[in-house]
Amino acid sequence: MFNNTLSEIKEFLNFTPIFFIEESKEPVSTKTKYILVHCDVFENIKILNMINELKNKSILLINKPNSTNYCNFKEKMISPISLNDLNKKITNLVSSSHFSKNSSIKIKEYILDKNEKRLKKNELSIMLTEREIQLIQLLAVEKKPILKKNILHKVWNYADDADTHTVETRICRLRQKIIAEFDDKNFIINSKKGYLI
Repeated sequence: MFNNTLSEIKEFLNFTPIFFIEESKEPVSTKTKYILVHCDVFENIKILNMINELKNKSILLINKPNSTNYCNFKEKMISPISLNDLNKKITNLVSSSHFSKNSSIKIKEYILDKNEKRLKKNELSIMLTEREIQLIQLLAVEKKPILKKNILHKVWNYADDADTHTVETRICRLRQKIIAEFDDKNFIINSKKGYLI
């Protein structure tokens, strides 16, 4: 019933519904960001178990009040809900998920959290300056050694022929912070070809 209703109104939705059918042998696509679940699913243990196994999915639940004890849903909406509110809610969730994804970067066994301006590893973390974040992100994204002049150009917007000790000084300070908190002397490596993580 719920799928039929969505199918009938799909041209008015700001998202593309893909319908999951219990008998389907196909797994839910990794491109699927959210799964919209109606509370009727609680009557079917098989589907409920399949949903619970989707660990990397954010799940939206349209349900009746007091029926949230069955699953750990990230978000929930109470039905009935207007089409306008449904569109807004899903659009906002997709936007916030995209922002969140772009604000945290996994680097080796660390997490670079750009929102909190922290480099984290397990329970430990250090505060970073905006330049340190840009520097770490540049070195992590490139995945190959970067020359000092290229770092100066990309992080500090200096001319390629600028001769300063900015990069060495910043990297030295950053290494000291990392060694002091994480005891990691190999986070940033210096080679003849440049700096890399």
